[in-house]
Amino acid sequence: MTSLSFLTGISLYPNNFIQFQSQHRQQRLTFPRKIKIICSATEQPKQPPQQHPKKKKSVTESGKGVDPVGFLTKLGISNKAFALFLRERHKALKDLQDEILKRHVNLRDMSSGFEILGMHRHVEHRVDYMDWAPGARYCALVGDFNGWSPSENCAREGHFGHDDYGYWFVILEDKLREGEKPDELYFQQYNYVDDYDKGDSGVTIEEIFKKANDDYWEPGEDRFVKDRFGVPAKLYEQIFGPNGPQSLEELEETMGQMPDPETRYKAWKEQHKNDPPSNLPPFDVIDKGKEYDIFNVISSPEWLKKIRSKKPPLAYWIEIRKGRKAWMEKYAPGIPHGSKYRVYFNTPSGPLERVPAWATYVQPDADGEQAFAIHWEPPPESTYKWKYTHPKKPKSLRIYESHVGISGSEPKISSFNDFTEKVLPHVKEAGYNAIQLIGVVEHKDYFTVGYRVTNFYAVSSRYGTPNDFKRLVDEAHGLGLLVFLDIVHSYSAADEMVGLSLFDGSNDCYFHTGKRGHHKYWGTRMFKYGDPDVLHFLLSNLNWWVVEYQIDGFQFHSLSSMMYTHNGFASFTGDLEEYCNQYVDKDALLYLILANEILHALHPNIVTIAEDATFYPGLCEPTSQGGLGFDYYVNLSVSEMWSSFIENVPDHEWSMSKIVSALMGNKQYADKMLMYAENHNQSISGGRSFAEILFGEIREHSPGSKESLLRGCSLHKMIRLITFTIGGHAYLNFMGNEFGHPKRVEFPMQSNNFSFELANRRWDLLASGVHRDLFSFDKDLMKLDENERVLARGLSNVHHVNDTTMVISYMRGPLLFIFNFHPTDSYERYSVGVEEAGEYQAILNTDETKYRGLGQMKDNQYLQRTISRRVDGLRNCLVVPLPSRTAQVYKLNRILRI
Repeated sequence: MTSLSFLTGISLYPNNFIQFQSQHRQQRLTFPRKIKIICSATEQPKQPPQQHPKKKKSVTESGKGVDPVGFLTKLGISNKAFALFLRERHKALKDLQDEILKRHVNLRDMSSGFEILGMHRHVEHRVDYMDWAPGARYCALVGDFNGWSPSENCAREGHFGHDDYGYWFVILEDKLREGEKPDELYFQQYNYVDDYDKGDSGVTIEEIFKKANDDYWEPGEDRFVKDRFGVPAKLYEQIFGPNGPQSLEELEETMGQMPDPETRYKAWKEQHKNDPPSNLPPFDVIDKGKEYDIFNVISSPEWLKKIRSKKPPLAYWIEIRKGRKAWMEKYAPGIPHGSKYRVYFNTPSGPLERVPAWATYVQPDADGEQAFAIHWEPPPESTYKWKYTHPKKPKSLRIYESHVGISGSEPKISSFNDFTEKVLPHVKEAGYNAIQLIGVVEHKDYFTVGYRVTNFYAVSSRYGTPNDFKRLVDEAHGLGLLVFLDIVHSYSAADEMVGLSLFDGSNDCYFHTGKRGHHKYWGTRMFKYGDPDVLHFLLSNLNWWVVEYQIDGFQFHSLSSMMYTHNGFASFTGDLEEYCNQYVDKDALLYLILANEILHALHPNIVTIAEDATFYPGLCEPTSQGGLGFDYYVNLSVSEMWSSFIENVPDHEWSMSKIVSALMGNKQYADKMLMYAENHNQSISGGRSFAEILFGEIREHSPGSKESLLRGCSLHKMIRLITFTIGGHAYLNFMGNEFGHPKRVEFPMQSNNFSFELANRRWDLLASGVHRDLFSFDKDLMKLDENERVLARGLSNVHHVNDTTMVISYMRGPLLFIFNFHPTDSYERYSVGVEEAGEYQAILNTDETKYRGLGQMKDNQYLQRTISRRVDGLRNCLVVPLPSRTAQVYKLNRILRI
């Protein structure tokens, strides 16, 4: 495999290192140049003396299009230390690629470990289990299927049971049913999915083989197959006669008196020159005069052509396979569907049991019971059948962030099926085009929101089965919704029985040893990204979610925790040297590059989002230009700015300049920015939602409630409108915040006596009142993007920012946005500049009564015509009414030529 890897010239970059027919078919390697394989020294082509053929450099070898510091050049950034770091990182990436290709055919193979690791049904009536535990001395599977015996199903030495890399292989043979006989063929195969033969067809193996031989061999060619020892016996008799030597000593003595092989062959050929061609061998002996060659065998070109034109009798090979019905009649599964099991290791520190790292369905320890994996192998009739394909990747993303467990109204953990039936229709009605799920991957402690992952290949069993989750994804696709996962590869839970910590008894299996192996503040374990087997596990995990569950994208959680040895808990001034000093984990950066390269190569429509509080340089730049390759990055500073203003700054002291600065972010990457006013962090992580801050415990008809509700509703709408429209091509909202959910989220834990009171969503509030009106505005906001393609347009042109009047105005395409954040001052005729002269129609107004506003704009004020007067550095202006705490969106409907 090693030589093949290097002969193919596989590149790191997707156009070269990987080609395949589809994600469900066998891979197809392509060779960048012709390769001639020479088996004998005599066949080597002669070269002119002291001349060497010129070798053309392929795209891979020449590095065409690859510049390790390309994005620095593009942005005009000059920093020698960071440029040197990028070049060294690129070299390390090439070295890592070479190391990977020593063990894998290509990077697709590297990221498809789930095809062989874990538990898999084999066609030869057995189940194979494979796992990685380099520190273990003995490996076995224990479970209710074998009485939890550590000796019945173990890895057997001499049967590929253990290799030099620390991988263990266990075979679970299916059991013959009573009265059944073993298969005639030791390699008998069964198709467990299709009942194409409805059991045993009744055709014997001998009949199938006879049909194959009759179709494949021409008359006389199969004599060697029928009588394997006839040819050597006849040849022996021809050479030595009927009374030939009977011992090795006699044979050596006789051979010494015989002519050389070539002379004997020529004499035999002369003797049989008149025989029919079918009786002569299809080769000849040619002496090329080489001292080290006794003789050379040269095949007949006609014979080779004839043999190569034949197709192998695969149809007959397939015919010997039997279907599921025949298998069920003869065998009982060695490990039935739904069986509970764990892996047993004998280690230098003693025996231990673990939930397998590649388990796809896990029951974490609950009610005092220990955790175990569940064998998931449903019969074909119960296997989920996909109904819909992936929706087309939109030019702008409107993401609805959700947590399945708290998505219901009742005080309990909601299920995948509950979410599918109740929440997905709401998301579609609200106008979003993607959902992002947090807490789906299996985790032991519910109160961790799903961020302390224990089993990376399993959906959380507290919400349902793998089939239930597939149905959720499929139904979302049917509604035209993309499905993203919030993936946590930046750290792992520190649990041992159900997690990866001390998996094989050693402290350095998946994680670093010492302090570096533990998060500085959270107590979680930190992955050892420089280990090829850890990369194999993590990269395969990403590919697994796409292949098995049809996931459309990932948000990589808390990248700063993995990219720095201080886990991101340090002050950053913006100096580039802070991103290339001794605290940067280069191995983690290489993993992120590989992850983006592989995902985008295997799945071209995949979406990857980076959550990095430090905004690492090149986060969304192409990997070929020195970047990390993400499609979007999350602007984390926006929600922090809004929270700070709402809680700590009086309304009349809000700075318009600070608002615009935070919202626009880094203009060089504004088109890659994902914006949100508030996500789950504001509602879950010990904080309060904006609605809880703005509305508090206000009741609609209590004293003073009218003014407070008006303020809260106005700011709630304006904050979302400006965050949604001012920059970036993606927007995110956490479940319930679109209608101003009045309560934060608090998961059941010891501090609240494991109460579910705040671990739900109040969907009943949508029926009437303030929350119905806020939801109506949010729906129209999503429609604004759907109809006018706001997010898909270029960056906004902010031309008016006035801290005194507290007014912000900007253009985005033909749309004009005007905001008055002043708590008391209204403006009857406020002038804002526009470039194009014409008629502007107000298409969205936050002050409309249907949005819980006062409706202060008159009907005749919704259409405004420009005045030829220079304002804000632009040639024309609009004079508009601007009530306090309101915002308006105008569209250029008609251009006037002056």
